[in-house]
Amino acid sequence: MAPIFCDVDALVPQITDGDLLALPHAFSADYSAAAMSATRRLINRGAKKLHLLGVPGLSFQADLLIGCGCVDIVESGSILLYEHGPARRFVAAQRRGTLVVKDSTCPAIHAALLAGEKGIPFMPVRGLLGSDVLRYRMEQDGWRVLDNPFADDDPIVVVPALRPDVTLFHAPLADRSGNVWLGRRTELITMARSAHKALVTVERIVERDLFDDDELAPATIPAFCVSAICLQPKGSWPLNGPGYASDHAHMAEYARLSETDEGFADYIRRYVSVETEVS
Repeated sequence: MAPIFCDVDALVPQITDGDLLALPHAFSADYSAAAMSATRRLINRGAKKLHLLGVPGLSFQADLLIGCGCVDIVESGSILLYEHGPARRFVAAQRRGTLVVKDSTCPAIHAALLAGEKGIPFMPVRGLLGSDVLRYRMEQDGWRVLDNPFADDDPIVVVPALRPDVTLFHAPLADRSGNVWLGRRTELITMARSAHKALVTVERIVERDLFDDDELAPATIPAFCVSAICLQPKGSWPLNGPGYASDHAHMAEYARLSETDEGFADYIRRYVSVETEVS
């Protein structure tokens, strides 16, 4: 089926309360594929009980959702604001005991999504043996250590497949057939193919078929892996996106305000409760 082209107000209701929601990593404010316009609408809708999956980490987008009470569970390799310091709403929620945190690692998350994409029940992972992450996840989620059937004395961890209910991200462009070009963020292909629904906001929509371009085709998700597409220019703001830099002054303001409950509430009133116009 071809994806549905819709506005952001029709896109966001496709994320339902309690969903396992996969979000892309922002290694800094300058490396993002976060669908921030959609995230602000999700907050305004009053989303609840989300299980956030960082692929493989989380940042500003998740901190906003956590601070607004939208999240019950976080599963991620990390959650930081990077050059702007710790994710303060995440830290506050941990201290209050209002958030279940499932520590993971980048390789474990990628491996679990690959298993989900391929339709297999689990995937082996190196590097976790002897760690507290493994010990806790064996207790929480049944991660296991097996003997390598092809070698002697070679235990290996296996993690169960992950199939998110929804993947949400922002991409540079889509075509009218619903194919989506990702640029260098090719891990988004695995996110889209492993999820039950892939919701994508894009900077622009082009008339030509992206698979007709030999240079664009290798980093393009086919339309059958995409559930809905929404045109949202500057849809990653205040993080960076195709053709625009991150708003470091805004991020510094968020980092300052989010240190306290009162400051965070002020930020939400100013920038989230009323959707901010980005020029």
